[in-house]
Amino acid sequence: MILHGIDFSGASSGGAAKIRVVERDLLKRHEPIRSKGRMDRNSLLRHILECAKDGQPHLFRIDAPFGLALESLRQFDVAPTWSGMVTWMESFKDPRLWRTAIRKVSRQEPKRVCDQIFRTPMAPMNLRIFKQTWTLIAEVLKPLADAGIRIEPVHSGHAKNQVTVCEGCPASILKFSGMPDHGYKGAGIPPRQLRERLVRTLDQEHLRIPDRVGQEAIDDEEGDLLDAMILLTEPLQWVPPATATIEGWLY
Repeated sequence: MILHGIDFSGASSGGAAKIRVVERDLLKRHEPIRSKGRMDRNSLLRHILECAKDGQPHLFRIDAPFGLALESLRQFDVAPTWSGMVTWMESFKDPRLWRTAIRKVSRQEPKRVCDQIFRTPMAPMNLRIFKQTWTLIAEVLKPLADAGIRIEPVHSGHAKNQVTVCEGCPASILKFSGMPDHGYKGAGIPPRQLRERLVRTLDQEHLRIPDRVGQEAIDDEEGDLLDAMILLTEPLQWVPPATATIEGWLY
């Protein structure tokens, strides 16, 4: 299987080429990881759909929420299904209108079951990530579901392709791996030193990182490339509860 780590962006203008994509072949662990550079959301969507045609198994692990807490759906009288949630979200046309409508009804930001178990930093509707939540679901996951791609565990997809898309969280992965889960983003010496430490640890214990890619991750003050690389580590092993088929789950 080819594992893809995707650091997602909900930025305007389709993501503005801020999405970082890296990949590794899990059957060829001696080979170094590969950087696919920067993409916008349309490019990412095309890339996943192209992979569905090559006959190989692919797992795309994306750093953004795949759903909302069931509590949120009840607050807004949304059908308690993933497709019902998607239809409701799409009706607002853009993430800002969606969040404005939500805030008029409730200012609560409930976390999903997976957010609580894996201690994610923020709820899906939080101010810092609501654009990622809306744009991923409406602009990427919905078209992929329509094309028959499996979205784990909320949409089964078609058996004729071997592509699966799932959610990952770099901070949660670092927590469960015993590595520092914050403090590596930003300018200055301390964040850079921590990025160097994380790249070195990933290279020694989990991945084979080419020098050029490792240096780029160290130089990247936003930590986007490093986050994508963290998503290339082994998926978290956990049995999802029934609520995950609506809220989404972390792998």
